[in-house]
Amino acid sequence: MTEPNKKPVVKLIDTDGNAFAIMGRVKNALIKAGADKEYLKKYQNGAMSGDYDHLLCVTMGYVHVT
Repeated sequence: MTEPNKKPVVKLIDTDGNAFAIMGRVKNALIKAGADKEYLKKYQNGAMSGDYDHLLCVTMGYVHVT
């Protein structure tokens, strides 16, 4: 599993509370930062394993949110 050297920065202000939009932005940022498919799958599984608040908590563990 290859994770990025640094947490990428992701702007979530204009996603309007859409969980799929958030996950898409995070996925794209992680890919650009060098994450591999296994790392992306780990993020997606964690993000989808609970409610919306859980998604946000998991997301903040993988990226810096602005």
